[in-house]
Amino acid sequence: MNYTKILFSLVFTLLSVAVFGQEQLKRQQQPKQQTQQPRQQQPKPQTQGDRVELQGADSLVGGVFNGQRIDKLIGNVKFKQRDALLYADSVYQYKDRNFLEAFGNVRIQQADTVTMRSDKATYDGNARIAKMTGNVVMQDPRMTLTTPSMDYNLNEKTAYYTEGGVIVDPENRLESRRGSYDTRSKMYTFQQDVKVTTKDYNITAQNLRYNTQSKIVYFQGPTFIRGEQGDLYAEEGTYNTLTKVSNFGRNAYILTKEYRLGGDKLYYDQNKGYGYAEKNVSLRSLKDDVTIRGQIGRYWRDRGEAKVYGSPVMESILDKDTLYLSADTLYSREAKAGRTKSMVFAYPNVKIFKSDLQGKADSLSYNRTDSVMHLNRKPVLWSESSQLVSDTIHVQMRNKTIDRMYMYSNAFISSEDTLKNYNQVKGRNMVAYFQDGDLRRVNVNGNGESLYFALEGDSTLTGMNKAICSNMVLKFGENKLKTISFLVQPDANFIPPHELQEDLRRLEGFSWMAELRPTKKDVFATRIPVKAKEATKPKKTPANKPATKKAAKPQPLKKNK
Repeated sequence: MNYTKILFSLVFTLLSVAVFGQEQLKRQQQPKQQTQQPRQQQPKPQTQGDRVELQGADSLVGGVFNGQRIDKLIGNVKFKQRDALLYADSVYQYKDRNFLEAFGNVRIQQADTVTMRSDKATYDGNARIAKMTGNVVMQDPRMTLTTPSMDYNLNEKTAYYTEGGVIVDPENRLESRRGSYDTRSKMYTFQQDVKVTTKDYNITAQNLRYNTQSKIVYFQGPTFIRGEQGDLYAEEGTYNTLTKVSNFGRNAYILTKEYRLGGDKLYYDQNKGYGYAEKNVSLRSLKDDVTIRGQIGRYWRDRGEAKVYGSPVMESILDKDTLYLSADTLYSREAKAGRTKSMVFAYPNVKIFKSDLQGKADSLSYNRTDSVMHLNRKPVLWSESSQLVSDTIHVQMRNKTIDRMYMYSNAFISSEDTLKNYNQVKGRNMVAYFQDGDLRRVNVNGNGESLYFALEGDSTLTGMNKAICSNMVLKFGENKLKTISFLVQPDANFIPPHELQEDLRRLEGFSWMAELRPTKKDVFATRIPVKAKEATKPKKTPANKPATKKAAKPQPLKKNK
C-alpha cells in the first residue's frame, strides 16, 4: 500500500515538472516569434467580394489532404463571387488557394446576361477564370455557343475555345476550330476552318469576326460567300447578314450566272441586286468570254446590265487573237425577258485594235447574240494596207472571226501601194468579204468610182486606171488590191504617168488617216474624264467685251506623203 502511494506521488511530480517545463518553453519562444513576425511578408488582405463564398450545399465533408485544407460539398452546391454564381452537383473547395473544382451539371452565371453549362469546371477565384470541359454550352440573349471545352475570363467577360465551336443565333450559324467571344462588345473572333451559314449564303474563311448585335461579319483573309443569287469573294471587308449589304476589299469579285465583276473595292446590295466596284475593275461576261477592264464598274443584277468607265478596255478572243476595244464608257446588257439580244455599247471615242484590224468611231454597239458589231458616226477601219470608211459600218462575225463587213452610205476604200500611191474606190454601199480574217473581196453597190495605179514589178508606175461604174467587184490577195471588175457599162480611161496631175490622183472625199490608226498602246492609254476635259475648255468671252484674240485662220490640208 505504501508502495502504491509512493508510485502515484512520483507520477504526479513528473507531470507537474513536464507542465512547468512546457510553460517555460512557451515563454522563452514567444518573444522570438514576435521579433521574427514583422520580417515575414504579409499576404494582401482580400475583401469579401474577392473570396469565393459558399452560399449553400446539402452536406459538407472537410479534411486535410497533402497538407492542404479541402472541403467537399455535395448536393445543390452554390458559390458566389461578385456578380457571378456557380452551381454544381459537387464541388471541391480549396480555401487557401481560393479555388474550386466543380462536377456534374455545372452552371456559371454572370450578372443576368451570360450563362455557361458543362460537365466539369475549375474556377480560379483570384484570376476569376473558369475552365469548363465536357458538353460546354454558353448562352446570352443573342446566341448559343457549344464547344467541348472553354475558358471564360470573368474580368474581361471573354470566352475562348480551341477544340471547335458552333454558334447559333436566330439568323445565322457559325463554326470554327478556334475562337473567342467578348460579351461586352458582342464580338466573336473566329480562326481556322470558319463556316457561316445564313438564309441566303454560305461563308467560308480562315479568319472572321462576327457581331451578334449588329449581325455584321468582318473578315481578314480569303473569304468565299456562296448563294443562289451569286457568289462573292474578297480578302477583307464586311457583310451585313440582315441588310445583305457587302463592302469588300482586296481582289474582291461578284460571280453570277452572267457576269464576274471584280475590283480592289467592291460594294454589293443583295436585296437590290446592285454592285459597285472601284480600282482595277474587271467585268467578264461568262457566256461569250468577253472581259471589260476599267477603274469604276456598276452592276444591276435584275436588269442584267453592267457599266464600266475610267479608261475601260474590252478584251475578246477572235480567231485565236485578242480584240481590244476602248471608249470613255463600256456598257453591257444581257438578254432578258422582253429583249432577246445580248449587247455591248461603247461611247464615245471608240478605238479598236487587233493584230490584223484597227479602227475608230464615235460609238459602237456589239450584238453578242448575232455576233454583229455596229460602228456609228465617222467610223474608220484599217485592215493591213487598206482603209475603209463610211457613215456606218456593220461587222459580221462567224466562229469568232470576221466574216463580212457592210458599209452603208458614202462608202470609201483606199489602199497604199509600194510607191505610196493610193488606190481608191467609192460608192453608195459596199460589202466586204473576209477569209481567215483577211480581206478577199469587196462588192460596190451604186455610184461606184475607182482609181487604180498600175505598177510594174511593184517598183515602176505604168499609169492609172480611172473608172465610173455603178457596180464593181474588188479582189484582194496578199493583203493588196489585185483586180477591179466593172459590172455595168463602165466609163473608164487609162492615164499614163506623164499626164497624171495631182488633182487627178484623188477621188472626191478621199482622206488618208494613217495618223489616226490606233495602236495597242493607244487603246490602253489613260483617258481624261469628261469633267476634266470640260475644265480645260477656254472660257467664253462675255457679250459686252470684244474678243482680244483674232480668230484662227483655217489651216490648209496636209499633203499626203
